[in-house]
Amino acid sequence: MAEPEVAPWLPRFFRVHDNRQETAGVHTLAIEKPAEGFAFRPGQFNMLYAFGIGEAAISISGHGDDPYLTHTIRAVGKVSAALSAFEPGMQIGVRGPFGSPWPMDLCAGRDVLVVAGGLGLAPLRGALLHLCRYPERFGNIACLVGGRSPDLLIFRDEFESLGQSGHIQLELTVDHTPTEWQHHVGVVTDLLPRVRIDPENTVALVCGPEMMMRFAAQGIADLGVAPQRIFLSMERNMKCAIGHCGRCQLGPNYVCKDGPVFTWQRIGRLVTRSEV
Repeated sequence: MAEPEVAPWLPRFFRVHDNRQETAGVHTLAIEKPAEGFAFRPGQFNMLYAFGIGEAAISISGHGDDPYLTHTIRAVGKVSAALSAFEPGMQIGVRGPFGSPWPMDLCAGRDVLVVAGGLGLAPLRGALLHLCRYPERFGNIACLVGGRSPDLLIFRDEFESLGQSGHIQLELTVDHTPTEWQHHVGVVTDLLPRVRIDPENTVALVCGPEMMMRFAAQGIADLGVAPQRIFLSMERNMKCAIGHCGRCQLGPNYVCKDGPVFTWQRIGRLVTRSEV
């Protein structure tokens, strides 16, 4: 007899294994997976529930081969602050996974350009780990990461190590730095001319603040990458994750159900509209 399907509006109870601080106000929770596993694809998200406080949509920031389910959270409100404070051994509610993933199958055999701004690197981390674990499946891999300052770059040591491995071309930039800094200073789109890719055979993955994504996607298109091969991860205000409440509606799309990953061809004309 088939196992009953878990209702998507009911959280399951998992146990927190570890809470690691990435930067000021940003924590990564490692959550123990259930015995039967927890299948997801890079780019999807879960609804994490803090008992008695509420729940929030948080991107999965790990890879399916990892021993734990990881989410990277910035404490900006009551729910995210509560989630960021979870300690090992505590139980957390999890609904998911939800949403469209990064198109890793489409990336196979092609060059891949990853552009991340700020906390936008978290939803991209699973895709980057996949690219670096199986580099033989892809062409040239370039990763451009931007942040406000060096101390706010998440996963910096991890990705600098991956850049030194030779699997990816890694370029880092910050808006400003009061300390010694060996990388670029400026906006992440300034790095686009440096990438070593064939635009006609490239898939681009972009995540970050909406204004940054708009300029990055247009810059990538100007390089010659087709709009249907430029993918953006949107982060509108998702409340139900199943397209019922309408809080994340963007034009004809529901970000929680139709996204969060969209092509630039589909979403480009809507990106500049403010969330209601």
